[in-house]
Amino acid sequence: MRRTCLMTVGALIVVSGCGLTSGSPMVDDVGPVTVGKGEPLKGAHLTVTSKEFTEQLILGAMMGIAFEAAGADVLDRTGIQGSIGAREAVKSGDADGMYEYTGTAWITYLGNSKPITDPMKQWQAVRDADLKNGLTWLPPSALNNTYALAMNQANFEKYGTKTLSDVVALAKKNPGAVTVCVESEFANRADGLPGMEKAYGMSIPAKNITQMDTGIIYTQVKKGSCTYGEVFTTDGRIKSMNLAVMADDKKFFPNYNAAPEINTKALKKWPAIAEVLAPVTKKLNNTVARTLNAKVDVDGEDPHQVALDWMKAEGLVK
Repeated sequence: MRRTCLMTVGALIVVSGCGLTSGSPMVDDVGPVTVGKGEPLKGAHLTVTSKEFTEQLILGAMMGIAFEAAGADVLDRTGIQGSIGAREAVKSGDADGMYEYTGTAWITYLGNSKPITDPMKQWQAVRDADLKNGLTWLPPSALNNTYALAMNQANFEKYGTKTLSDVVALAKKNPGAVTVCVESEFANRADGLPGMEKAYGMSIPAKNITQMDTGIIYTQVKKGSCTYGEVFTTDGRIKSMNLAVMADDKKFFPNYNAAPEINTKALKKWPAIAEVLAPVTKKLNNTVARTLNAKVDVDGEDPHQVALDWMKAEGLVK
């Protein structure tokens, strides 16, 4: 989610630069319940977009389904690889909205080097800064897809660490117990391992750090090949592998709360977009994200169907 975009996936989506030139209509047979009462978007033709990874595909589907339930005709342009393309589509008006992450906007798009530790203040800063870019951020969800360290249940029972401060204490008491598997980017980023070590006053010996691809980290942590692994807090594999996530008790890692990012002109034309999305956003949190992401990444289900089933089960649409 913190990469840049240069291309898309899927035959129905074509990119011009990082904008979009085609898509496919959403045709879900849905009606309003909590979402879209009175069909306040009837007559609207709205386009939704997203990045290409599982969570984004699910969130993009949720936004589109909410618009459908409220009476809009919806064009699906989800699935752009990386971050910049989807954002640029909303910014230019090629798309009307997406779910974006506050930390990504603050650091990657707006060029800030220091995150804001309070999640609401982070969102407010992004909202205020992006108004000049023709983008309006609606209130954020509790879903926070940020970095964390996680361990398997056997090691959790053995060492009992629950927070990163606990990991520091373990490293001082038993240095050999703290081995970590991380991505090469995380191993070198200021908001990754070096910054975490500095913030928590710890120093992990190089021989205790193994760099590898993201997917391999999860399997190696599950096997116990490394005590701790770098994970994303909403990844479905955390749930499926029953990993224990260490709390960032000093609030070092940036907040990556998902929130609707809407083209300001579209919102002015259809202000009901805000009230339509509010009940969906309110229900999103890390537990929901892990469960839904696992249905796709572990069980092989379709992201759009996962989103639809969840919205119906939650009484958002029918």
